[in-house]
Amino acid sequence: MPTTTKNRGSNKAERRAGPRKKSSSTIVGKEFNYVLHLDADDTLLLNRYRDVLAQGAAGFAETTYNYLFDNPDIADVMYAYERQGGNIGELVRGQLQHQLNLLNGDISEKATLRSEQVGRSHFQWGVKPVWSLGSYRLCFQHLKHLVVSDPQIAPEDRAPLEAALIKMVFRDLAITSEAYWRAAVDQLKEQRDELGLEQNLAGELLSHIPQMLWTVDIESNKISYASHGTRAFCGDRLEAPIPCFYRISGSERQRVLTAWQQVIDGEPVQLEIQVNTESDREGWYRLAFYPTANRRGRVLRVHCLMEDVTDSHTDRARLEQLSTQDEVTGLANRTLWYDRLGSALAVARRNPGASVAVMILDINQFKMYNDSLGNQAGDELLRQVGTRLQKVLRDTDTLSRLGGDEFGIVLPMVQDAEKAAARVARQVMDTLSAPFSYKGRDLCISSTIGISVYPQHGEDAHTLASHADSAMYRAKWNSAPYLFYEIESDASATEHLQLSGQLHGALEREEFELFYQPKIDLLSGKICGAEALLRWRHPQQGLVLPKRFIPVAEQLGMISPITDWVLDTALEQSKHWPANGQPMSISINVSARSFQSPGLVRRIEKALRKAGVEGCCLEVEITEDTLMADLEEGARILNSLNALGVSIAIDDFGTGYSSLSYLKRLPIDTIKIDQSFLEGMASNPKDVAIVRSIIELGHNLDCKVIAEGVEGETVRRQLQDLGCDLVQGFHISKPLPDAGFREWLSLSTH
Repeated sequence: MPTTTKNRGSNKAERRAGPRKKSSSTIVGKEFNYVLHLDADDTLLLNRYRDVLAQGAAGFAETTYNYLFDNPDIADVMYAYERQGGNIGELVRGQLQHQLNLLNGDISEKATLRSEQVGRSHFQWGVKPVWSLGSYRLCFQHLKHLVVSDPQIAPEDRAPLEAALIKMVFRDLAITSEAYWRAAVDQLKEQRDELGLEQNLAGELLSHIPQMLWTVDIESNKISYASHGTRAFCGDRLEAPIPCFYRISGSERQRVLTAWQQVIDGEPVQLEIQVNTESDREGWYRLAFYPTANRRGRVLRVHCLMEDVTDSHTDRARLEQLSTQDEVTGLANRTLWYDRLGSALAVARRNPGASVAVMILDINQFKMYNDSLGNQAGDELLRQVGTRLQKVLRDTDTLSRLGGDEFGIVLPMVQDAEKAAARVARQVMDTLSAPFSYKGRDLCISSTIGISVYPQHGEDAHTLASHADSAMYRAKWNSAPYLFYEIESDASATEHLQLSGQLHGALEREEFELFYQPKIDLLSGKICGAEALLRWRHPQQGLVLPKRFIPVAEQLGMISPITDWVLDTALEQSKHWPANGQPMSISINVSARSFQSPGLVRRIEKALRKAGVEGCCLEVEITEDTLMADLEEGARILNSLNALGVSIAIDDFGTGYSSLSYLKRLPIDTIKIDQSFLEGMASNPKDVAIVRSIIELGHNLDCKVIAEGVEGETVRRQLQDLGCDLVQGFHISKPLPDAGFREWLSLSTH
């Protein structure tokens, strides 16, 4: 059992109480010696056979150790002792040594003090006397076996030796148990004194608090305690169990009686009731009952509290209103939106043929403005968006800000939900297309909408909202303004979820790879650059194209480190591709999220320094939509890149909504004709006219024009005749990894 040769707790108690009187241990020891008839003959006999009885101590220690941990309660104490810095091995050895010392037959005052210290340590560590009894039983069982079986013990000494051992074990067990209980009594006295002090302080505290407190004794049905506030409010009429029952409004009394019955059954209860005050006005009071029961669950006492909550009750109505309203926009919040959606579904269920459309709308550029201009600008943008959206909705529709830059729309009681939702989605696109204004700046945004319809896509509010949210993210992935939920699209959503988990660590695992597609000057036929194309060499799916994982990377916030890796890798590899003795320019695609993230220019400058190349060796490609999202910020970034010598190319030209007045003022070097315009050139004169217009426009803006996706000789010749400067595509070369591109370059330049 737990013992220690240096018990800090007991030493501290002894110092506090002063030195223990020597005569106390002497008296205790002599009393036990007398009762047990312990004398010098017992001591001599034990000393004679001490070494014989001490044999097998290691085996006994193991038995004791197993005993401690076979009992879950004792084991818990042992582990607690170890957590506080104790050593269980030393503990067991100390206990064994103490029990072996009994073989000395020492019945002096010093031995008595040692046994008392063991008892106090048992109390300190939570070792019950009954556990000690088990340990002593094991000890005596071990010694008795030696007395009976060991040939070194004379037969005539066996019985008196066993008797002496019994006396010593009983003596030690009695002294340690008495010390244990003395320590327990001392602690109870200290706790009683502290409790008395705390009760006095509690009484003083309770007499000054404004709440009314009282305690009801259930057996006698009397109030055993009533605070000063209770007596002041109720006067002398302290009738149990509710001393102010006569002041409770008639309509509320039955509620109080029902609550009291619940308390008698052992259930705590709180309720708000109207009470007449002395000034004959009705106020709202909170009444709380807290039962105290015995082990059998029978309620013995009920502690009661009553306090004036008139002001908070009045304020609560206001708070309930605010709890359903978004604090930024003043629109309905998520809670109220779900409530309105649930109500709309309930009405639709009662009207056969009726439908409900659910729309989730996300502002694509909100994070960029919020990060760059601050939260105040973000909040103002949200308010302006909410105002515009309200103008395109009916009074019966519900518009809500669900959180962040997400808005929810409920279109109740519509007969052709898909048609109505599509019309509203187009109206939303139109109303949000005009620039917003903040402190003299124009903020251009776009939105993405996901739509689900009751009952086709679900029958409860959360399912419909989840499906609309899924459709919204699918629309983002596909660069669509809005999409309806489709059951088969769940597979795509699952794939994105899987990719999101696998994309983490892809950089560290070196799973990304760059492929390069050459650009050819149509007049000279010479290679004048290459475009770096990112690929993910997935361990299970093989080569994955950017269209599948870049949107996921943007959502996970991983696009910036991936862009940095592309910059560093492309610049380093392109250094070794001299064309005609000159460094070859390398083009890098920068996604919308990367372009909008702070520090892009600084990171590009760092990549150029790291690779040891000039800015003219790098071309950055961005889309029209990315540039037009925030023209002022976009112009600042482009001018900074131009100052580094970096070239700028506008990708997918003609598919967005560029403002020519802005384009002519921006440092744009190259315009890339989107592949969609090249597909019909061989057979459609209108496509030829469009491509001719783009080429002429590019040249008028003093830009070079490159056509991407050239897959046949006919289109290449048409582009050359139209004056296109550069081409790239499978007709020239498919994208090649670094080693393959070097080989292709070597063959093409010889």
